[in-house]
Amino acid sequence: MASSSSSSSSSSSLPEVGFEFVYFLFVIFSLHFSASLVAHIILIIQEQHVTTVSENYETTCWGCGLRLSLPTCTSVFKCGWCGALTNPNKQKNVTKGCWWRRLWERCIVSFVFVFMLFIIFGAVWAVLPIVFSFSFFSGIFHSTISAILSIATISFFSLVAFHGAGSPPNILWGSYPTVGRNELENYTFCYYCSKPKSPRTHHCRTCGKCILDMDHHCPFIGNCVGADNHRCFIAFLISALAGTSYASIMSIYAMSHIWQMPSLTYSFENLDGPIGLFPQSRRIVEIMITALSSLLFQSSRGVILVYIIIASVSVQIGLSILLCQQLYYIYEGETYLGHLNLQAHSIEAKKDCQNLVRFFGFPYSVKRFLPNSLLPQKIHVK
Repeated sequence: MASSSSSSSSSSSLPEVGFEFVYFLFVIFSLHFSASLVAHIILIIQEQHVTTVSENYETTCWGCGLRLSLPTCTSVFKCGWCGALTNPNKQKNVTKGCWWRRLWERCIVSFVFVFMLFIIFGAVWAVLPIVFSFSFFSGIFHSTISAILSIATISFFSLVAFHGAGSPPNILWGSYPTVGRNELENYTFCYYCSKPKSPRTHHCRTCGKCILDMDHHCPFIGNCVGADNHRCFIAFLISALAGTSYASIMSIYAMSHIWQMPSLTYSFENLDGPIGLFPQSRRIVEIMITALSSLLFQSSRGVILVYIIIASVSVQIGLSILLCQQLYYIYEGETYLGHLNLQAHSIEAKKDCQNLVRFFGFPYSVKRFLPNSLLPQKIHVK
C-alpha cells in the first residue's frame, strides 16, 4: 500500500513540474521578444534621427550674410546673430493690372475733388445771399467760417493725397562686419523692393513700395495712410465732417426761408387700412407727398439746397464711422493692419488715452500735422 501511494504522488507531481517549466519558458520568451521589439524601435528612431540630420542644408542669411545649417522642413527661420526672419519658400508674386488700378484711383480722386468744390461753391452760392439779406454782419461771419472750413478741408486733402505716406529708413544690411548683433530683430526681406522691412512696415502693391506704419490704402485719396500722413488724414476727416455738418445746417436754415410749400390738396379720410385709421399718419403722408411735389415748383437755388442737404448728410454718416474707427485704433496704439495682425495672433492691444496724446502731439505745435517731407530732417548719429 505504501509503495502504491508513493508512486501515485510522484506521478501527480510530474505534470505540475512540467507546467511550471513551460510557464517559465513562456515568460523568458516573452521578455526576450519584448526586449527585441524595444531595441528595434529604438534603432528605427535613431535611423530616422540620423536621416533627418543628414538632410540638413546650408543657406545664407539675407540680413548679415552668415551661413546657416537648417533642416529641410524649416519654413521660416530666424538668424541667431542679426535676428532677421527668412522664409525660403516665399517668392515674389507678379501682380497684373496695377496701372489700371492706379488710373482708376486717379479718376476717383478727381471725382472727390470736384465733389468737394461743388459742395463748397454750391453752398456759398445758395446760402450766403440769403444770410446777407438778413444781416451784413451775419453774412461776413458765416463767410469767414465757410472760408476757413473750405481751405482746411482742401489743404488737408491735398497733403494726404499728394505726399508720400512714409518710407522706412535706409539701414545697412547684407554683410557680417556691417550688421551688429540683433540690429535686424524680426526684420523680413521685401522681395518687391529688394530691401529690409521692419515689423512696422508693410508693402503696398498698389503704390509699389513699402510704407512705414501703414494703416490702409485709401482709394478716395489715391494714396496710403502711413507714418507721414496719418495725422493729416485724421485732420482731413475732422475738417470734412465739420464742413459737411455746417453746410447741411446752413442749407436747412436757408431752405426754410425760401421753400414754397403749396397747400395740402391730398385727402386720405376715405381710405381704409393703417393710413385711414390714424389721423397723424395721414397728416405725415400728406406733408411728404406735398413736399415731393413742390420740388417741381422750386427755383434752381432750392434744388441745389436739397441736393447739398442729402449729399452732406450721406457723407457725414460715412465720415463719422471712419473717424470713430480710426480714433479707436489710435486709442489701442495700433494701425488698421496692426489690429488685424493682433486679431490673427489672438493678442490683446494695450489701450491707453496716452496713445491719443502721443499721436496728436499735445502739447506740441501744429507742425505735427504737416508731412515729414515738409519738415527739416533730423540727422541720427549712432
